[in-house]
Amino acid sequence: MQKYDDLTEFVLRMGDSALIQAQRLCEWTGKAPALEEELALMNVGLDLVGQARNWLDYAAELIGDGTDADALAYRRDERNYRNVLMVEQPNGDFAVTMLKQFLYDVWQFHMLSKLRESKDDRVAAIATKSLKEVTYHLRRSSDWIKRLGDGTEESHQRMVKAIDDVWRFTYDFLQLTEQENALIDSQVIGDVRDVAAQWQTKVNAVFVASTLTVPKPAEPFYLNSREGVHSECLGALLAEMQYLQRAHPNASW
Repeated sequence: MQKYDDLTEFVLRMGDSALIQAQRLCEWTGKAPALEEELALMNVGLDLVGQARNWLDYAAELIGDGTDADALAYRRDERNYRNVLMVEQPNGDFAVTMLKQFLYDVWQFHMLSKLRESKDDRVAAIATKSLKEVTYHLRRSSDWIKRLGDGTEESHQRMVKAIDDVWRFTYDFLQLTEQENALIDSQVIGDVRDVAAQWQTKVNAVFVASTLTVPKPAEPFYLNSREGVHSECLGALLAEMQYLQRAHPNASW
């Protein structure tokens, strides 16, 4: 696994998470429950691709060895990806997809809000631009959690099952490493130490409004996305996403 300096690792984590979440959302093309929802999912996915591009462009500059955002996206294997574990998990049904999106949106919203205060101008600029899109994403996904959780008996049960399937992966993105704390102390990035508490408060409020039970905080387990230890799902996702560049390196239209 390739290791970089603390800031590069953090920027890669933000970019990789957006990219993989976008890839999962775009898997709904032609399969969404309604045309309007398909368009909405694709629009959110495209927003996240744009955010991933901005983060990975900056990561490439920080690495400084001639790499670029495309190479980072299409030529790394899963051991060198830093995305949070939850986004790589399969879409499942619509309830699972919307729950994953909601939990990710809450995290992104509060992270980006704090990252706007970063001393690093590029981090602050990317966060400021991305937050405008994520504010809409969060409003939409929150609404869907309420509609599904407090809807029909079937939709409620599907949400309950989705929570059972997804919740354990929330531990991975709510903890900060020593390296991230060092970035905060030096004010390179904004103080994101209270993001976990803000995330929990928002999730609790939406779950209560959705007649859903809030689980106990997730506990650590053997996977560790910061060390490149991902679930088997990521390898399969990357095999499809990276196929063209792997089969025809440097191909151009």
